[in-house]
Amino acid sequence: MNPLGKSTEYVDQYQPSLLFPIPRERAGMAAFEGVDIWNAWELSWLTPSGKPVVAVGEFRIPANSPNLIESKSFKLYLNSLNQTVFESFAAVQEVVERDLSAVAGAPVTLLLTGLERDYPAAPQALCVDDLDVAITAYQPDASLLQAGVESWEGWLCSHLLKSNCPVTSQPDWGSVYIWYKGPRIDEASLLAYVVSMRQHQGFHEQCVERMFTDIQQRCAPEQLVVYARYVRRGGLDINPLRASFAEFDAPNFRLIRQ
Repeated sequence: MNPLGKSTEYVDQYQPSLLFPIPRERAGMAAFEGVDIWNAWELSWLTPSGKPVVAVGEFRIPANSPNLIESKSFKLYLNSLNQTVFESFAAVQEVVERDLSAVAGAPVTLLLTGLERDYPAAPQALCVDDLDVAITAYQPDASLLQAGVESWEGWLCSHLLKSNCPVTSQPDWGSVYIWYKGPRIDEASLLAYVVSMRQHQGFHEQCVERMFTDIQQRCAPEQLVVYARYVRRGGLDINPLRASFAEFDAPNFRLIRQ
């Protein structure tokens, strides 16, 4: 049963049945490659001597998996490790990768580290947030997007991304990084479009796929990447990336709100 929006008992002994799959809905979406990167900041378990271990985890779920994993169920599952004994980091990784892959329906990888890990810097991008734009749309409106004839290649970004959970209506805050090659997207129109997601209800992955599809169809770039970095909730942040080509780079960089 989907636990999202319901009162839930927090289990602290290993229980993989807590994980809940949600079928990906792709009707009308453009073709893409991609990955969903989840970061877990509240990972813990016990050694055989009873001593707690704390760690951070980077999960990569293929965008072509049949299911995404509901975020609250993901958090409850990770909580179920808290009082569970594992022999080693490798033992935790083996169990968690197996369980998540079974629910997603595709191989999920886990990079499990201690607290000493460093993260790469965000790509150098032109931020569109300071443009003087009149905003009137707060539901997704692809018609806002415009492209010219000048050829351009590079990163644009906005930190004004907001959408809402389709179950609880809680706000999901984030930043979106867009790399494209082709006819230059009008930056003001892109900012208005990003803000038009503000009252939209959709899971993180679905919002990114909608943005990717709208930009692809309206602006016809030769190559396109849409990469959202969402603010964490419940010790997890979700960062979907969708690309028009297979050889995309998906660095797991950190932003100040993450």
